[in-house]
Amino acid sequence: MTLEALLSPRLSLCNLAGSSKKKLLLNIAQAIAEQYPQLDSDTVFNQLIARERLGSTGIGEGVAIPHCRLPGCEHPIGVLCTTEPAVDFDAADRQPVDLLFALLVPEDSEQEHLDTLAQIAGLFSDSRVREKLRAAESGDELYGLAIDSAAAA
Repeated sequence: MTLEALLSPRLSLCNLAGSSKKKLLLNIAQAIAEQYPQLDSDTVFNQLIARERLGSTGIGEGVAIPHCRLPGCEHPIGVLCTTEPAVDFDAADRQPVDLLFALLVPEDSEQEHLDTLAQIAGLFSDSRVREKLRAAESGDELYGLAIDSAAAA
C-alpha cells in the first residue's frame, strides 16, 4: 500500500498536544474519529493502548509507530504527527518521541499490517527524512514531505 493511499492531509498533524504517551494516543484516536465517524475514539484509543502494553512502539531516534488491528476498520488508516515537546514513549534507546505514525488496519489484515509497518519503519530509518518531517510547519507541509519522501525511497 502506498503512503499516499494510507495518509491524508487532514490526518497529518503538526505539534500535536500531549504531555504523555497516553495523552498523545488519545488525541490521535480523537483525530481519527473526527475523520472517520464510524470509528469510536474510545475503541481506537483502547486498541492502541492494548498494543502498547505488549511493548513500546517507540522504534528509536525519536520515532514511534503506534499501531493496531481494529474491528470495524474497513481499510488501513494512517496518522502522521509531530509533537512539541517530545514525549517519553518507553523506546528502547530511551529517546523521547517527537515523530509518530499511527497505523490502524482492519482486524483480518495481518500480512498487510506487517508489510505496511515495514514500509513506514523503512521510511523513518532515513535521518534526512526524519529531519524534514520534524521541520514541517503545517499539516499540509508534513503530508507533502512524507509523500515526496516515500516516492523517492
